Amino acid sequence: MSHLILLFSLFLAPAFADGGSQKPTQNLCSKDVSHKRQKRDWIWNQMHIKEEIDTPLPHHVGKITSSVRNNNAKYIIEGEYANTIFKVEETSGDVYAFERLDREKKAEYELTALIIDRTNNRSLERPSKFIIKVYDINDNAPVFVQKVFNGSVPEMSPVGTSVTKVTAVDADDPTVSGHATVTYEVTTGGEYFAIDDSG
Repeated sequence: MSHLILLFSLFLAPAFADGGSQKPTQNLCSKDVSHKRQKRDWIWNQMHIKEEIDTPLPHHVGKITSSVRNNNAKYIIEGEYANTIFKVEETSGDVYAFERLDREKKAEYELTALIIDRTNNRSLERPSKFIIKVYDINDNAPVFVQKVFNGSVPEMSPVGTSVTKVTAVDADDPTVSGHATVTYEVTTGGEYFAIDDSG
């Protein structure tokens, strides 16, 4: 039994002898970990609003959101009619229109979104431009481009002879189906004359 105890103590001795002098091994991997800056991005909803909305102001347009995480973050907008027609809620990024818009006067607005630290006004993200589009409603009647169109036709002309051409225009958005479509009709003299969709 004494031989076993002696043998055991010999095995343990080197371990205890070095235990006080050894420094903890460093994790070499931790030196190799690169601390890359997180990529930050603006996250957009589609920015649009219908013209001539008949509900109480302000009208919600959309939301500007950054992936920046900072309790002191504050949203700001700059550009066309920023802080007059358009305002942003500085903590949520919600954008509102404070006037009823008319697409026929202005169809889109270009603004810039910023996010800053409210404690020192330092920018937390590169500014980003965005467009607010004003969607059309069919609120304009066609109008003739001139008050009087004169035409003439020789007597005894065959049926189908061209007499004149009239033109009317509609200020609504032609890219929206039916909003700027113009059709023509003869209201007096229809027993003698007809008009097609080209005028």
